[in-house]
Amino acid sequence: MREIGKVCAGLFFWCGACSSDYAASVPYAVGDQQTGFSLAPAGHSLWESGIGEGFRSGAQTFSVEAGSIQGLGIFGSLQAHDLALLSVSYGHMLGHPVGVGHFYKGNWELRGELFGGAEFSPASEWVIGLAPHLRYSFATGTRFIPFIDGGAGATATSIRAPDLSNTFEFNLQGIIGMHVFLRENLALTVDARLLHMSCAGISNPNRGLNGVGGMFGLTFLF
Repeated sequence: MREIGKVCAGLFFWCGACSSDYAASVPYAVGDQQTGFSLAPAGHSLWESGIGEGFRSGAQTFSVEAGSIQGLGIFGSLQAHDLALLSVSYGHMLGHPVGVGHFYKGNWELRGELFGGAEFSPASEWVIGLAPHLRYSFATGTRFIPFIDGGAGATATSIRAPDLSNTFEFNLQGIIGMHVFLRENLALTVDARLLHMSCAGISNPNRGLNGVGGMFGLTFLF
């Protein structure tokens, strides 16, 4: 856990440095008239009509995040399984912003996530998973872009009884989070997620693994 904290802190300070260097060296087309601070470089944009107004159709994302899951002995689980995870994902905007003129204006994004890490309590085990996700990002008109996300996929793990039985398990995830764009194509990303793993009754025991946690990292838009 201490190592994850160091990684996240390093990402935060690195992003701050990148943002400062970018602001000092690149001409901007979209900005805050009162402060002079702006996010989008002149010319080609990855946004429909400026930062926060919705992503351009076909825009792509690549995210790297680290975090942890706090295990919960609920919904049949006998143990609380604590996990440390690293996640990488690729996303593709499915079209132009929808809901234009409404508070829920935003973009649908299809993502693929690969995650892996280790259980550090109550035992030391490994876990790796792959899942497609569907994400909806709200166009707020600011550099703060909240999103909701759901995914389901396959998992391989060495975690066993009393809650899991096989190497192969399924995973379900529900996520809420926020992108904070430092510039047009770079954002800090933070999210909270609910994670469930089980084998859908293929074998026993199938009590399942459940937990909630958070991830922090970087998202690149291109």
